[in-house]
Amino acid sequence: MASAEQTSAADLPACLDGEVMPAAAATISVLDEGFIRGDGAFEVIRVYEGRPYALGAHFERLRRSATNLVLALDAEALEADVERLLAARAGHDGMLRLIVTRGGRRIALLEPLPAHPDSVTLGIVTYSPTRVLDGVKSLSYGANMLAGRRAQARGFDEALLVTPHGRVLETPTASFFWVRDGELYTPPLDDHILASITRADVCALMDAQERPCPREELDDAEEAFIASTVREVLPVAAIETRELALPGPVTLRSAAALREHIVSSLAAGAAS
Repeated sequence: MASAEQTSAADLPACLDGEVMPAAAATISVLDEGFIRGDGAFEVIRVYEGRPYALGAHFERLRRSATNLVLALDAEALEADVERLLAARAGHDGMLRLIVTRGGRRIALLEPLPAHPDSVTLGIVTYSPTRVLDGVKSLSYGANMLAGRRAQARGFDEALLVTPHGRVLETPTASFFWVRDGELYTPPLDDHILASITRADVCALMDAQERPCPREELDDAEEAFIASTVREVLPVAAIETRELALPGPVTLRSAAALREHIVSSLAAGAAS
C-alpha cells in the first residue's frame, strides 16, 4: 500500500445528507444538539487507496452507538453517502469520518492521515469512564481531549488513562497493550474501555490475553504499544519515567501481523 496522500481536509470532499460538496461548504445549524451538547455518534475508518478497511464492522459499531444513545440512524442512507463520497475522490488514502447528530444530520468526511511519530511516550492521567456511555463512540469527546492535553503539558505525547483505583485502561484515542514475560496483554472490555475494532484484530491475530492491569504492573512491562484504526500498531517508548524496549519483538510481530491482515482483507474484498 502506498503512503497516505499529502493534502489538507479543506481540499477533500464531504457528503452532507446525501449531497457531495467541498468540505468547507458542509455546514449544519448551530441549533443542532450534536453541536451544542455533543449529542451524536461517530466512526473513523481507515481508507487505503480508495478501499475502506473493516467498513462493515465500523457500521455495526455505529449502529450500537446509535441504539445506546436512542439516536435515529438511517444506516442504508449513510452507506450510500459513503459510496458517493469515495467515488468523488477515487484512490483516497487517509481517513473517512462518519457523524450522525441529534439534529438528524448525516455527515461523511474524507480526511488526510495525520502524521505520527515512530513511537510515543505516555503520561498517566487519572480518568473515570462514564458508565452510561459504555459501548458508545460519542461526539462527547471533551474528556478524552483534555486528558491528552494534560499529558502533553507534562511533556508526553499522549495520555494513558488510569482509574482513581489504579487500573490501566487505554489512551484517549487508542487501545493499550503491554508485554510481560513475553506474553501480550490488554485491559478487558469489562473495565469500560472502547470495543476497538483494531484491538479485536490484534487480540485475534496475536492471541493477546485480556487481563486487568494495576498501575504497578507496568513497572515490569518489557514492551508496550497502542493500536487504533489510524495508527495501526505504534510502539510506546516510555510510560512516565519507565523506558521500554523499542520496538520490541512482540510489538514488531503485532504490527506485521495486523498489516498483513489488512492487506489480505482488502485484497479479498477487491476480488469479491
